[in-house]
Amino acid sequence: MNVRRTTEEAARLGHPSYVWRAGQERRLALIRRWSRTEDAVILVDGCGLGLYVKALRRFSPHVYGIDIDGKVLRGAQLPDLCLGAAEALPFPDNTFDTVLSHEVIEHVMDDREAVAEMARVLKPGGRMVIFCPNRLYPFETHGYYWRGRYYFGNTPLINWLPTPLRNRLAPHVRAYTRGDLHRLLAGLPVRVVYHTQIYPGYDNIIARYPRLGRLIQKVTYTLEQTPVRMFGISHFLVAEKVAPETASPVRLHGWS
Repeated sequence: MNVRRTTEEAARLGHPSYVWRAGQERRLALIRRWSRTEDAVILVDGCGLGLYVKALRRFSPHVYGIDIDGKVLRGAQLPDLCLGAAEALPFPDNTFDTVLSHEVIEHVMDDREAVAEMARVLKPGGRMVIFCPNRLYPFETHGYYWRGRYYFGNTPLINWLPTPLRNRLAPHVRAYTRGDLHRLLAGLPVRVVYHTQIYPGYDNIIARYPRLGRLIQKVTYTLEQTPVRMFGISHFLVAEKVAPETASPVRLHGWS
């Protein structure tokens, strides 16, 4: 196996969540608070190994997933997942009550088209839920390239550099300001109903250093209620589709 090639491919496509922990459970609670999940028709756009698909199936049997990485999908071993790109979702207009994009749009070829596709497949009144990297977070969590080699891990201050230099070091992944995200949505039939920034779950730190990890968690979760939330690791944005009442919803039956 070419380890370097495999690592760089993972950097480009993104690393899916491999385990479900408290941080993911917290994000699931946000999804449930701000979008419909009970008996809803839900798409996880960029589902990876399907952890959010499985979690959302606690609340609805109508949860579907799509991902561009066939190897990851085969590892998921779940029904109702399909291979495809976020920029060309293979679903009719007005199909889903909720579309979740969890740390995905930063990796796609065309993020504007990916968001437009999310809006297209939403039912009128349905909501898209987006988590994506915050440009103001002090660390680039996806690693960086230097002199032709990829270095994995958290790297300080890359996202605070001027855009041309930042993009030379991290060409494989985007990071967004608040304005960047709102510009992505401009002209689409959606309205933003909620937008904030959130701090990490600190699951790894808590596992190794429980007291320190919980202290950091308590402090930063408190900061989410202040303007300092602007430095959180991820944006959490919820937008609702606004469309004519004549739009006809679609429900999937037995799709796989």
